Amino acid sequence: MEEDKPWALISEVGGECGYLQELSHILTQHFRIICYKEFLQNPALHGPKIQALFIWKFLPEAEPALLGMLPSLKVVASGGVGIDHVDVPYINSLGVKLANTPGVVSDSTADLAMGLLLASARRILEGNQIAVDPMTTSLPGSLMGVEVTGSTLGIIGMGEVGYKIAQRSKGFEMKILYHSRTKRSVAEEQAVGASYCESLSDLLRRSDFVTIAVKLTPDTTGLIGHRELSLMKPTAILINISRGQVLDQDALVKALQSGTIRAAALDVTHPEPLPRDHPLLGLPNVLLTPHIGINTYSTAERILEKMVKNALAAVKGLPVPNEVKQPNC
Repeated sequence: MEEDKPWALISEVGGECGYLQELSHILTQHFRIICYKEFLQNPALHGPKIQALFIWKFLPEAEPALLGMLPSLKVVASGGVGIDHVDVPYINSLGVKLANTPGVVSDSTADLAMGLLLASARRILEGNQIAVDPMTTSLPGSLMGVEVTGSTLGIIGMGEVGYKIAQRSKGFEMKILYHSRTKRSVAEEQAVGASYCESLSDLLRRSDFVTIAVKLTPDTTGLIGHRELSLMKPTAILINISRGQVLDQDALVKALQSGTIRAAALDVTHPEPLPRDHPLLGLPNVLLTPHIGINTYSTAERILEKMVKNALAAVKGLPVPNEVKQPNC
């Protein structure tokens, strides 16, 4: 019965950053949901009811001020893999469980990485603009792209997403290099034809395409800056589907303007969206998408299902399948 369901706080249903209306039943099947705007109208009334906080597209933000209004909170269930937007030690210190949704976002994110690589290499967006321009009367022969088949791809971060990218790249007969905190097994390397680079610098020098697929941590913040970009081939293309803070955007602008590298394709920036006067928006050799790596219906459905499963376990006092704890916990 409806009154027996636990209460959950969400951002909103619909809107730019809310849950898709057609998928909201996944939440309402198990929880009585209240949207953030309604909650703020009377937090003293609603706060004590809330046992689960669902974070979708980083909202609502799990800030101390909000968490302090939720005395019955048992779990923060975040959609996606990254946890850089939440204070893990603080949430754990409250006795509240934190969970993410690994294993369901990798395919769609890897698909987008390959889409960005192909679109940038073959200048698909520019081609589309020419093809649909009402002033076009003849097709240019000068719109030359970069060969993908047989080229060298360097993957920075060979976690689940990075490995999925390698699997897809094998189909294009690409030579795959990777640099990662953890080396893959020989069998895993052989399955995709990947070679490990001890040095990030070595990978950057040798790659025709460089894809960033790391998690955002203190160690990876600013990982690619002036020095790293200067090591890349002037014909190289950089793809980022991780987090905007991994890349020094000022350094990237200079590298693209000076011809240090050929082009960049970014699904993530910092901030999001970029200010409308940001120089990256005006460069012809930049392809930008609005952080849509996980934006497919099937992926969104799987994320929500996993969020609900994690939250229900926490509310019932059962082990949380995808619990995230602070280091050394």
